[in-house]
Amino acid sequence: MRYIPHSPSDIEQMLAAVGEASLDDLFRDIPEALRATGPIDLPPGLPEQEVRRRLEALAARNDGASALSFLGAGAYPHFSPAVVDHIIQRAEFYSAYTPYQPEVSQGTLQAIFEFQTLIAMLFGLEVGNASMYDGASATAEAALMALRLLPKRPRVILARSLHPHYRETVRTYLEGAGDSELLEAPFGADGRLDRAWLAQNVDQRTCAVIAGYPNVFGIVEDLRAVHAVASGQGALLVTATAEPLSLALLQSPGDCGAEIAVGEGQSFGIPMSYGGPGVGLFATRSKHVRSMPGRLVGEAHDDAGRRGYVLTLATREQHIRRERATSNICTNHGLIALAATVYLCLYGKHGLRQLAHVNLARAHRAAQALTAGGRWRMAFDGPFFNEFAVRGAGAAAALTAAQKAGVLAGIPLGEWYPELDDALLIAVTEVHDDAALQRLAAELGA
Repeated sequence: MRYIPHSPSDIEQMLAAVGEASLDDLFRDIPEALRATGPIDLPPGLPEQEVRRRLEALAARNDGASALSFLGAGAYPHFSPAVVDHIIQRAEFYSAYTPYQPEVSQGTLQAIFEFQTLIAMLFGLEVGNASMYDGASATAEAALMALRLLPKRPRVILARSLHPHYRETVRTYLEGAGDSELLEAPFGADGRLDRAWLAQNVDQRTCAVIAGYPNVFGIVEDLRAVHAVASGQGALLVTATAEPLSLALLQSPGDCGAEIAVGEGQSFGIPMSYGGPGVGLFATRSKHVRSMPGRLVGEAHDDAGRRGYVLTLATREQHIRRERATSNICTNHGLIALAATVYLCLYGKHGLRQLAHVNLARAHRAAQALTAGGRWRMAFDGPFFNEFAVRGAGAAAALTAAQKAGVLAGIPLGEWYPELDDALLIAVTEVHDDAALQRLAAELGA
């Protein structure tokens, strides 16, 4: 999107429309003592070509900008077709805001409706919303929703194997949720939730068990087993998925018994961008829709049978009394949601599944290459998708050496889990070809 400033003629027309003589008149309400009096210390203007050259030089100074990266843990390097950016850069999309007036917002509303439909299908649930900022806040909103659904049950059990940022966000949200209680469930040697611990701690006070799917170690939880423990005590199963591409292969959370499923949509056509923006995914069963946070776009028909889209449900603080709101999220990540929608429609069900197979195969090939020589061993023996953890003596030194050679070989798990101070978390996707995998193994001394 290019910035084209207003011409003097444009400014004159706008001033005439608002009845002012100059731009300075627009700021008359600001006390004169608080107004800037001197010129802004900026260098002289440059031709566009020179500006681009300068910006590219500055960007090249970023550490790791051109490195071969195997970083994951919630933000994953995937290829995004050029058509995704082409569509979201259309003026009617990138300049659109919250669609309060359906009669002038049909395009935006339809895009959100399609997004909701795709997310509901992905999670195997009946309804999805379109107002979550990212995976972490969506997880926290799911915890609050579970407390609303079961108000006499104050306990939320959170898997310790869930991404630490997600856990911190949930904890922050629940601090303002009255008498709620938060417990963290440990993980076992396979990297999955300790079901024996769950069986002892899930009780009549528990409203929800929240598990990663896959979890932060890339391990795929046995959701059916977790659901059996939770539902046996009348608690809800909630899943959080940081890598949603995995759902193209895995059984959906809904089919495994989840009542609420959330996640992060960054993998679907959204660049990593040093951590943001992302887009939160949220789905649930239709019987819970009145307790769902955010907003819901619905399809309707007029008297002539013509299809139209409207905000069907928006129980936010802008629309009702604040104390009755299910969410205080104040806008919509419509543009990012549109990117995810275009990406999912481009790949389709079969293409997405094929892409997931490529991720799965390359990640397992990388794991085999790293562990074949004995330098590294798998940290967990549970099944994984495109992310896995390995352990080995001198992990930190190996990581530093690889980085100096231009390879961001993984994330040190010891920063989050002290008992895993010799472990690296490695993510492999379709952007890593055989040469990249060979280089990873070489730099990590495998």
